[in-house]
Amino acid sequence: MSEKIEVVAKNCNFGEGPHWEDTTQCLYYVDVYTNDVHRYNAVTGEDSRLNLGESMASIIIPRQNGGFVVTQKSDIVILDSWDSGKVTSFAKVEADANILNDGKVDASGRLWIGSCFFGDGDLDVDNWPKYQGSLYNVDTDGSVKKHLSDITIGNGMDWSDDNSVMYFNDSIPGQVYAFDFDITAGAISNRRTVANFRSTEIPDKGVPDGMTVDTDGKLWVACFEGGKVVRLDPETGKVIRTVKFPCERITSCCFGGKDFTDLYVTSTAPPQLEKTPFAGSLFKVTGLGVRGRKANTFAG
Repeated sequence: MSEKIEVVAKNCNFGEGPHWEDTTQCLYYVDVYTNDVHRYNAVTGEDSRLNLGESMASIIIPRQNGGFVVTQKSDIVILDSWDSGKVTSFAKVEADANILNDGKVDASGRLWIGSCFFGDGDLDVDNWPKYQGSLYNVDTDGSVKKHLSDITIGNGMDWSDDNSVMYFNDSIPGQVYAFDFDITAGAISNRRTVANFRSTEIPDKGVPDGMTVDTDGKLWVACFEGGKVVRLDPETGKVIRTVKFPCERITSCCFGGKDFTDLYVTSTAPPQLEKTPFAGSLFKVTGLGVRGRKANTFAG
């Protein structure tokens, strides 16, 4: 089946963290270094933004009790509502030397979040400080638990349909990991590598960034500096599909639309924007012939 790629919004410096809200048919995402959160309404085509001050946002996820959970540098805050713009502190996760990066909510309503060294967005794979990041979960009462401390850039994550496996990307070593997942305890174990982006198995792929899982259990991984999203078979680690984009810095992806068959993809703009005019766009991919699942919302 042949896919179609279109630009639905183009006003980001560093687009990240897309989350589809099916009840409103809206996509929420962030512009990291400007600390803007965005809401793209797929019905009206309007893309609105809300600035949250000087700190850096990397995710925005709806809460079950209303409002949103948002990261701001090394903190977790609650955005009361889109209209109010009011934020209140919820949890302090790390010291200010690091920043929180990509995150997602599991089926029990816990937030999982990776961290990394506080860089400037210009990814130097060979010289980036190693092992300064971690993987945490933030429970509904604001308590924080560290699960991994040997991560360089904690990035995209998702779960298998039966919640028995958690997938997680560490960008700099190029690893897509899988863990046994205990949803009751909120625990991971038995780390293994699903795919190694530093190998020759995935040519011209950049580094693994954001991730989502389709209803067939296959992984869709955004390739930063690779200009693509690849569909991976987690059983073999092989690429079974590639979707190319007209810019190199693809950051994340999620499924949306009325039947979750549209793939929304975020990107970032390099300094030489004139050479890549589509960089920083929010893309929508249709005609993939697969579908995703409803995203989880934060129970805190």
